[in-house]
Amino acid sequence: MSTLFHDGPEYEKRLKTPFTPTKVTLSQVHSVIPKHLHEKNTFKALLYVARDILCATVVYKLGWMIDPVARTLVQDYGVPVSVGAIAKWSLWALYWHWQGVILAGWWCLAHEAGHGTISPYAWVNHVVGFTLHSFILVPYYSWRSTHHAHHKATMSVERDENFVPRTRSDYSLPPETSAHVDNYHDIFEETPIYTLLRMLFMQALGWQFYLVTNAMGSPMYPPGTNHFQPSSPLFKPHERNGIIASNIGLTVMSCVLYLWTREVGIANFAKFYFVPYILANHWIVMLTYLHHSDPSIPHYRKGEWSFLRGAVSTVDRPLLGWAGRFFLHNVSHDHVSHHLFSSIPFYNQPQVTEILKEVLKDDYNYDSTNTFRALYRTFTQCCFIEDDGDIVFYKNKDGKAARVLASDVQEEQEAK
Repeated sequence: MSTLFHDGPEYEKRLKTPFTPTKVTLSQVHSVIPKHLHEKNTFKALLYVARDILCATVVYKLGWMIDPVARTLVQDYGVPVSVGAIAKWSLWALYWHWQGVILAGWWCLAHEAGHGTISPYAWVNHVVGFTLHSFILVPYYSWRSTHHAHHKATMSVERDENFVPRTRSDYSLPPETSAHVDNYHDIFEETPIYTLLRMLFMQALGWQFYLVTNAMGSPMYPPGTNHFQPSSPLFKPHERNGIIASNIGLTVMSCVLYLWTREVGIANFAKFYFVPYILANHWIVMLTYLHHSDPSIPHYRKGEWSFLRGAVSTVDRPLLGWAGRFFLHNVSHDHVSHHLFSSIPFYNQPQVTEILKEVLKDDYNYDSTNTFRALYRTFTQCCFIEDDGDIVFYKNKDGKAARVLASDVQEEQEAK
C-alpha cells in the first residue's frame, strides 16, 4: 500500500533530467532485433487464444456456483445470514475482478490480431480478432483502422488519434506571459469528489464514449465523428465494408445477449456479463491512457516529430504484475517495443524489450509507480499543452510543466 503514496524512482529521475530527444536512429534499433523474433507461430498463438477462452469459461462456470454455495452455508451449515451474505458478495467481487481481467485479455488478443501477429494468414487474424472483439462489443475493423493510424503518428499533436492533448487556446486561457495562476485554477481546479467522479466515469464508460463521440481523439475531425458510421471521416472509402461488418458483429452479439438475458434474467446478465464488461473497459482505458499520457513524456509537432521519437515516447508499466503478463499478454510491460515493432508477436516482445533497453539506455521509459497512483497523477497533472513549440510537455493546474527541455534543445526551439 505504501507504493500508492510514492512515485517510482524511474519517474522521479526523468523529472530531474532535462529532456533531449533520442539520438538513436531507427536503423540502429532495427539492426539489433534478431529475425527469428519476427516469426509468427499460428499454433502457439491459438493456444493462447484457447487458454483465455478456457479461463473465461471456467470462471463463468464457477460463477454459477456462488449463490448455491452461499445458500448451503446458511441453510445446511448454520452459518449466520450476514456471514453468508458477506461470503457471497466477496465471491462475486472475486468473479468480477478476474473475469474483467480475462475479458481485457481478450481485447488484447484481438488487438494483436489486428496487428497481424496471431498468424501469417490474414484470415486467421481477422477471424480471431473479429470474434473476440465482437464478444466484448468492440467494433473490430473500425477500431483496427484508427489504431493503425495511431501507430503511424504516435505522440504527434497534429496527427495522433488517441488521447491527443488539448491546448491553451482550446481552454481559452490567457497567453502564458500574462496568465495568472487563478486563470488556470478557474478551469482546472476541482473538488476531490468531482475529480473522483470524473475518473470513475472515464474508467467505466470512457472507452464507449470514445467510440461513440471520438472524445480525446484528434480534434481535426468534425463533431459527430464516431467509430460506427461507415462514412465517418475516420475511415477511408475502401474500409467501409469492414465498418459495416463490425456493426453487424455488434448487432449479432447484442441479440445473443438479449436472448440470453431473457433466459437467465437481468440480474444474472448484470452479474455474469455487464459488471465484468465494465471492469474490462476499465483496464482497457487505464492501460491505453497511461501508455501515452504522462507529465514526464513529450508530445511533438511536425517540426520535430518522427516515427522513432513518437514510438519511444511511450511508457512501459508493470500493470497487474504477473497477471498483466499472463492475461494482458505483455501489452503494458512491453509497450515501447510494441510501438517500434508492432508486427512482432506479443510472446516475443519481452525479449525485444530487453534488447531495446541496451540500445535506448536512458531513452527507454519505464515507470514502476503503482498504476492507480499513476492514473491519478496523470489525470490531475496532464491538463493542457502550449499552442506553440515543437516539443511540448503537459502542464498542470498551476500552468507549470513537470519537466523542461535541455538548454541546448530549448535554444534550438527558440531559434526556429
